[in-house]
Amino acid sequence: MGTPGEGLGRCSHALIRGVPESLASGEGAGAGLPALDLAKAQREHGVLGGKLRQRLGLQLLELPPEESLPLGPLLGDTAVIQGDTALITRPWSPARRPEIDGVRKALQDLGLRIVEMTDENATLDGTDVLFTGREFFVGLSKWTNHRGAEIVADTFRDFAVSTVPVSSPSHLRGLCGMGGPRTVVAGSSDAAQKAVRAMAVLTDHPYASLTLPDDAAADCLFLRPGLPGVPPFLLHRGGGDLPNSQEALQKLSDVTLIPVSCSELEKAGAGLSSLCLVLSTRPHS
Repeated sequence: MGTPGEGLGRCSHALIRGVPESLASGEGAGAGLPALDLAKAQREHGVLGGKLRQRLGLQLLELPPEESLPLGPLLGDTAVIQGDTALITRPWSPARRPEIDGVRKALQDLGLRIVEMTDENATLDGTDVLFTGREFFVGLSKWTNHRGAEIVADTFRDFAVSTVPVSSPSHLRGLCGMGGPRTVVAGSSDAAQKAVRAMAVLTDHPYASLTLPDDAAADCLFLRPGLPGVPPFLLHRGGGDLPNSQEALQKLSDVTLIPVSCSELEKAGAGLSSLCLVLSTRPHS
């Protein structure tokens, strides 16, 4: 996460939550969710955690799975973090709101300043929020409304906050993301391209852009590890996922590409930005 003047800043910690057995059953996972191959989903999740810890050098904090929260692994929806501030979101689905409790406590334990969303008229999913290092864009989608976006602006007053209509059944981060400190990557669908054009009109900052064949490939994580001399990383879909986008990603020559797969977890609505929270802080001793 970035700080003023620093762009997308150096990261020290990552927070993830384990995959519950309830995702193995369509009924257990709740209405509208397919049954998953539990072993494959847990393996994907384990590889993600391993790469965050071993390749990026982040201190990994893993919350235990909760069977009553089948979508608990999508904890990227539960908070928006910038600097030492964490805005705890208010998910659109009431069934998902208990997910925020464990995340709130973990972030409090790390010493972050916690901001709560108390307005019952507001809805906000964290994966509708894209931070570029210079400003925030908030997608107005099925999951996030204008009041939710206003609370993002009230919380992070040091940054411009603009709203972007999302014209597809997707979060904003499911259409576009940051492929570098000044590069926006986006899918090729009409919805993704409309979002990028809207962002270009709203911003005062020049961003390069890269179009990928697959919208889901744009849901990536640009990270600067807190290790001296280590170049920035781009955590992206790989391992056989979205092969049409792999060649295009190679054009991002100023980052080290780290591929991970989440094809099984994707069936539950997961993208890379939803599977972890990355922050730059140090726990209190």
